[in-house]
Amino acid sequence: MAALARWCVRHRLVTVLLWLLALGGITVAAAVAGPAYSNDYEVPGTESGRATQLLREGFPGLGGDSDTVVWRTDSGTVRAADVEQTMTRTLDRIETLPGVASVVSPYQGRGAGQISADGHTAYATVTFAHAAQDIPESQARAVVGAAKAAQGDGLQVELGGSAIGGTQSSGGHLAEIVGVAVAAVVLLLAFGSLVASLLPIATALVSVGTAYGAIELLSHAMTVADFAPMLGMLIGLGVGIDYALFIVTRHRRGLKRGLTTAEAATNAVATTGRAVVFAGATVCIALLGMLILRLGFLNGVAVAAASTVALTVAASVTLLPALLSFIGPRALSRRERRRLAEHGPEPELPTGFAARWSAFVERHPKLLGVLALAVITVLALPTLSLHLGTSDQGNDPASATTRRAYDLVADGFGPGVNGPLTLVTRVDDAEDRLALDDLDTTLRSTEGVAAVTPVIYNGGGTTAYLTVVPDSAPQSQRTSDLVDRLRTEVLPRAETGTSLDVQVGGVTAGYDDFAGVIVGRLPLFVGVVVGLGCVLLLLAFRSVGIPLKAAAMNIAAVAAAFGVVVAIFQWGWGSEFLGLGRAGPIEPFLPVIMVSVLFGLSMDYQVFLVSRMYEEWLETGDNRRAVRVGLAETSRVINSAAVIMISVFLSFVLGGDRVIAMFGIALAAAVALDAFVLRTLLVPALMHLLGRANWWLPRRLDRVLPRISIEPPECRAAHERLGDIVAELEKERQRDVRDIAG
Repeated sequence: MAALARWCVRHRLVTVLLWLLALGGITVAAAVAGPAYSNDYEVPGTESGRATQLLREGFPGLGGDSDTVVWRTDSGTVRAADVEQTMTRTLDRIETLPGVASVVSPYQGRGAGQISADGHTAYATVTFAHAAQDIPESQARAVVGAAKAAQGDGLQVELGGSAIGGTQSSGGHLAEIVGVAVAAVVLLLAFGSLVASLLPIATALVSVGTAYGAIELLSHAMTVADFAPMLGMLIGLGVGIDYALFIVTRHRRGLKRGLTTAEAATNAVATTGRAVVFAGATVCIALLGMLILRLGFLNGVAVAAASTVALTVAASVTLLPALLSFIGPRALSRRERRRLAEHGPEPELPTGFAARWSAFVERHPKLLGVLALAVITVLALPTLSLHLGTSDQGNDPASATTRRAYDLVADGFGPGVNGPLTLVTRVDDAEDRLALDDLDTTLRSTEGVAAVTPVIYNGGGTTAYLTVVPDSAPQSQRTSDLVDRLRTEVLPRAETGTSLDVQVGGVTAGYDDFAGVIVGRLPLFVGVVVGLGCVLLLLAFRSVGIPLKAAAMNIAAVAAAFGVVVAIFQWGWGSEFLGLGRAGPIEPFLPVIMVSVLFGLSMDYQVFLVSRMYEEWLETGDNRRAVRVGLAETSRVINSAAVIMISVFLSFVLGGDRVIAMFGIALAAAVALDAFVLRTLLVPALMHLLGRANWWLPRRLDRVLPRISIEPPECRAAHERLGDIVAELEKERQRDVRDIAG
């Protein structure tokens, strides 16, 4: 690390130019290629996946995404001549647009049921030629433009559906601007130097900008969800600014001790830079743990987010020292430079609130430990009612056309029309046809069913489908219960004595299957991520207790963060106020991504806090001093880093995207609890109570473990000396015991 830092300092201009060249080249390439994001939730082998495949094979024209155009009249009815003429012309125009396969109008025979009982609301079904993830945004926007052109006095026109939802504005880059601005203010207050406060932001922006373009290019090589770039930016800005903050803080400390700019930068990378690389590696490993789930939808998200973190780490240990060498002593404030010139180098001792707090924790570890556990437990309780499912467009912001279309359809026809179920089967003979006719009657009397369409056969009569409209919303637990009832009770009875194999598909069924696959594989995933994190900490700190405590703390942070998410998004505590729509279920992929991200981010503070304690332990062998000094010297910078990361994460709520807002709030809650409750309260309290047991490692394990450490060579030498001293003390104690008579 020291050699890398020296090279970057000596060749600072080359280092900066290489990073700018990478940023510019990848950005231009991404702009030329364009994005190819895909929200493909389909999981091969599930029942909904088989239903979709059967429908595509038997009815090629129905395999694409189905969206709706809804209109409502304030006075008169939708059957009025002027309204019918206007909407008929509009629908004819939409049917001729690129990418549109068909349009079913309520003014034609097949769409006769698409006019509400009161005559004030009607909708048309627009079927695209491809699935939603394969529809270019330009084609969906063309449909929106053609439909909205019909809107006028007394005629409201709205649109809903997956493809239409992809055209909703994300609020531009307001979230990023607000997050970066808050981070700049915090850094300025922490450093007192404008130039120094801008370096972490510049480093993070260059690395995240490079990663953003790389993710767009990656979308052409593998399935990458459309929220992956925002998620990568959210994580990258947070960890990138934090990593740079830790290194700049160590650099400034070196300058105050009288080191030259080059020596201070090299020393910062050789010490804190090691912790940055280690922390970044844990985040990347946690994110890449999603690959073991073998879900194409999540593979791209994992690689995209991990690539962003890797680039932020690389920029922190290469670009940042080069920039530090450019600004020289201006990394210190004017007052600090003046004091250094007048009084010379002085050791930077922990003072103020950080030192007082560290001493307070040392005096009251039991009381503070119980208090921290109580806070975490209360916040984690809502997690017990976690309901996984995909929120429908009724959860969109009230200003969105998709939300207004959803509400119009729900009011005019019932909520189930927004998410019908599709039952598909192969048909072999007349006996199968007769059973399907009887199935229609059975379904109408099934609990939870509002309506059933007649059975439709393909041209060869080999495949048939019918649509079941639930009496509840797509995201409702009642709809999920209906899917289970159909699959386990109703359809098996109807198939008895026939060759029918009816598959239940549709949006809700697909999301339920996706959630089921994730929940089934979640224990393995969590076990692998937690296990790998523990192994890394075991190698780094050569202690059994440190990784076990870290795993417990990280699981506690994840549980409490999910409790906050459930309260806001599932229970609806403030979701409308935040502009995030009504209460609804938690996205099924959220637990996987959140466990990866939160576990990785939680490790960051664990590494930075315990590594300083470990350095002190290696030098003194005094656990109480190690914990007290480590907490006093790192709590201020950890708290500053936490405030920056929380601000960045919360700023993404401003974008109005429900999924990104879930990530932002969950990450912000987890970081707040991690920094202000766990790392500065519960962890030091436990370490005081455990004493020397914190650093215990069985001798046999110590001999076989490879020597991988995050501390510089001089600290490793101290560790070896301390190990020899401890061994001698144990031998002395053993001799004393044997010498005691009786």
